[in-house]
Amino acid sequence: MFTRRSGMAVSLFALAFATSLGCVANAQATSNEEDESRQETIVVTGQIGAFGATKSDTPITETARSVSVEPAELFIDKGALNLSQTVTYTAGVTGETYGFATRGDSVSSRGLSIPRYRDSIQELFGSYNTTRVDPWTVEQVEVLKGPASVLYGQGSPGGLLNVVSKRPRDAFGGEIVGEVGNLDRYQIAGDVTGPVSGSDGKLSYRLIGLYRDTGSQVDYVDERTQLLMPSLTYAPTSDTTLTVIGLWQDTDSDTGAQFIPVEGTLFPHTVTGEYIDPDLYVGEPDFNRYNTDSTQVTLLGEHRVNDSLKLEATALWRSGEADYHQAWPTFTGGSRYINQYLGLPASVTGFTDTTVPRTFYQGDNTFDQLAADIRAKVDFMTGPLEHNVLAGLQYQDVETDSNSAYYFGGGALQGDFRYVFDLANPVYGNYPDQSVFDAIYNDAPTQTVTDLGLYVSDQISLDNWRFTLGVRADQVDNDNGTDTQKDDAVSTSIGALYQFDNGISPYVSYAESFEPVIGIDQITGNALKPREARQYEVGLKYEPTGIPGLITLAYYDIEISNLSNPNSLPGNPSQQEGISTLKGIELEGRLQLDEVYLQVAASSSENEDQFGLPLSAMPEESASVWATWQPEGMWEGFKLGGGVRYVGETVSGPYETPSYTLADMMIGYEWDRWDFQINARNLTDEEYLTSCLARGDCFPGVRRTVVARLAYEFGS
Repeated sequence: MFTRRSGMAVSLFALAFATSLGCVANAQATSNEEDESRQETIVVTGQIGAFGATKSDTPITETARSVSVEPAELFIDKGALNLSQTVTYTAGVTGETYGFATRGDSVSSRGLSIPRYRDSIQELFGSYNTTRVDPWTVEQVEVLKGPASVLYGQGSPGGLLNVVSKRPRDAFGGEIVGEVGNLDRYQIAGDVTGPVSGSDGKLSYRLIGLYRDTGSQVDYVDERTQLLMPSLTYAPTSDTTLTVIGLWQDTDSDTGAQFIPVEGTLFPHTVTGEYIDPDLYVGEPDFNRYNTDSTQVTLLGEHRVNDSLKLEATALWRSGEADYHQAWPTFTGGSRYINQYLGLPASVTGFTDTTVPRTFYQGDNTFDQLAADIRAKVDFMTGPLEHNVLAGLQYQDVETDSNSAYYFGGGALQGDFRYVFDLANPVYGNYPDQSVFDAIYNDAPTQTVTDLGLYVSDQISLDNWRFTLGVRADQVDNDNGTDTQKDDAVSTSIGALYQFDNGISPYVSYAESFEPVIGIDQITGNALKPREARQYEVGLKYEPTGIPGLITLAYYDIEISNLSNPNSLPGNPSQQEGISTLKGIELEGRLQLDEVYLQVAASSSENEDQFGLPLSAMPEESASVWATWQPEGMWEGFKLGGGVRYVGETVSGPYETPSYTLADMMIGYEWDRWDFQINARNLTDEEYLTSCLARGDCFPGVRRTVVARLAYEFGS
């Protein structure tokens, strides 16, 4: 099944698995009480809730799917500065697919890009039209791997990423945090929560705020972010809870992706023999910008009717916009360099061999969403079978508007060389007047997507068995301003898991997903069918008795159909005869071993698109290990953490981007209500590329960041 790289993958799996089991055996000799172990397990592995990735509080150990959870206290220990970095120690997940980035968080699972959700509602549609999730607003991050259309409707076969918002608590408390780091990073954040005075415990509030001012590894790419997140919970009885969460966020920045040419980055320049600085800024300081803002309101409701029936609801209104201007090197017929494009030497053209034409882009992107998910949970018995039924109705209405001016090549391809740029000797201040963009501005029509889904899922318990059956029907309407398209889809899922008394739980599952494709099939004349995917997964979950922790091992087989035709396929009956296959194995372990928290992950995959080529920019192998030591006794309060991340090589067209290995470190001390720590990610300041694309550009990785963090906790 696996490619020539599988030898290293087997070694990584063997090392990680042996480490996990060895630590389990060693720790079980000093096991704690079972109830204490369970409480610590929740801290170590996270806990799925009603507004989490599975829309259920069924424990991960009883769920016949792969789910990874990263609680805030753990990703803070690892020094995560953005959403992408919170999942870089998760098996089968690529957290920084396109390296240093400011326009968004590119997270991939099982070789595919996955959508972003908050509190079980998708909150990002389209590209470059709204703000990023800030980890300061998040309680935990969850990745549900593989197709999930039974619960969520249209989506990626790779799964989804869900963030759980911080919500009010009924006890007064809070935290003030200040951060100072290299690259001129400064941040201050606050979080206060507690009961509303005079409400007899029925009202509680939370107020979260943040201000950040930072530079970056790329000159001129700075960022200023401010956000405010107030929330209020009303609990008139122990059976009813209603929470309202507001979030306003504004970011002024530039774009981190510079699209540096492969030639001179992945390999030396063919003429000069030199490398280009991968962190070179190729934009214009007075032209470039990527300014985003968003406002949203989330409603979370729970009401227990009786011991057998519970009602839940999630609703989201969200509006965002982005003002996006950027200049970047233009790809022109096999090269990004002017002399190679013209086929003339520097002595004739007068340009250096490192001079490129640039494309100039202006975009005004907006995003508006209204979504709701209303569901009922019913518990009942039929003979010896215990049923936990989840039935829901989900609706969402999303409008995106992307207006732009695209000045390809900056006139250089038509003989106007006023705006060319020398990558070896950059000079700034030369870009077109606004009148040029006004003349080519494209006011595109608003695109609207509405989705109505009805779903039912039943978790059936019989002694130590857990069976899952699910089905969902969706109707998706797309209107791009000129054409409309309606798609209907039915998705199913099924799973079986058996819990042995020793903590081992083998399972098997099947799941489906779909994604609408807009357009007309030029062969059949019909509307294009949605892409469809199915996944078979078999795995093993092990929750050690007596120590907090969880070890999971999973094998998956995904097939995606209704893709565009392979080039060699004769006699095509339609445009959508292509099939892509993804197969892989993932190991993940999280263990609390007395004074040491240990987290290991490893994955290996074999992915092919419909043309038989590896999926672009996706590593086939990855592995990581993280450990935190918090001693007791005379060293109590001290903490030390460290980790290593390995990401295998990636392939895109003719380019192979080498693998890389990064080290991270944390050292800190806690005393009384104070918590001080220093984090260094990419400790040795490795210079690496996360991927180079077939179109001819590369994405540099994140250079060393060192951040000192001082937190003061107050309250009960």
